[in-house]
Amino acid sequence: MKKILLLLVLTLVAFGAGAQQIQRFNPDTIPTIQLDSVVNIKAKRLNIETFIDAIINDTSFYQAFRNMKKYTFIAENRVYTYDKKNKVDGRIYRKIKHNNDGPYKMEYLVKEDNGKIYKKNGKYQLYTVEMFDYIFMNAYNTDFVPNSAPSTGGGKNESYKDKLKTLIFNPGRPIKGLPFIGNKTQIFTANMRQYYDYTFYSGTYLDSIPVYRFKVSVKPDLSSWTKDGLMIKELVTIFDKRNFEILGRYVDMKYSNMLFDFDVQMNIEMSYFDEVKLPTKITYQGNWDYPFKKEERASFLIVHKDYKLGKGK
Repeated sequence: MKKILLLLVLTLVAFGAGAQQIQRFNPDTIPTIQLDSVVNIKAKRLNIETFIDAIINDTSFYQAFRNMKKYTFIAENRVYTYDKKNKVDGRIYRKIKHNNDGPYKMEYLVKEDNGKIYKKNGKYQLYTVEMFDYIFMNAYNTDFVPNSAPSTGGGKNESYKDKLKTLIFNPGRPIKGLPFIGNKTQIFTANMRQYYDYTFYSGTYLDSIPVYRFKVSVKPDLSSWTKDGLMIKELVTIFDKRNFEILGRYVDMKYSNMLFDFDVQMNIEMSYFDEVKLPTKITYQGNWDYPFKKEERASFLIVHKDYKLGKGK
């Protein structure tokens, strides 16, 4: 179970607008943000604490996923798997209509598979793809968007999925009980801040929305040993200037020890539909490996569009 949790962490760490890190095919070809200029970190009413507090205390990003249950929309999902030379060896394409105009229905408009996708028993070759299918193919039938807010506690009774939700929706908080890396997510403590640079930029999102892009990145002059011990290499958050809500998150994570090795980048973006914030794009690029299992290399692009308020529950 802990191995599955670790995989879910690497597959689902959620976040907005960053550069491609792994050198191979990138399915994300949708430009969304244009930067204008660096903002003075001492600008009136803006400082590092303003952005960090907003990241830690925000609930609107999580609420956007819950809001999907009220809408009918189209999801286009593209998944790619790779061999050791980073050549594509498997492809999945799904176009799905999530219909909430009555009792919820999911209709596959297109369903295509090519290459090394399944084992002989019919299960997916890669756990990464299996977890993608579980979490993103049909959010209505998973615990990704449950009826309660993500837990901020860390007691023994906190479920694995609660830990994941804390990581996705409350980055910077510690995650107790997550094997080997739980404390490495807590990047905003006084001790950890010495290792990171903070910058923010003014920009335009989706051609019309004024935004700030707040970037937390590992300092370039640190020793290699220190850099290797920092799991989160970069965390980028996109803020709507008009209401300071979070519209996007991007994370770059890399870590290695005797038990596992991973290199992951993920991006999540939102947009407004009739003034309601909803997820529009999720991208993932990642390699991960642990003993006695085949190294997994995969990427995916999820696009949600054509949101219409449903007539269901």
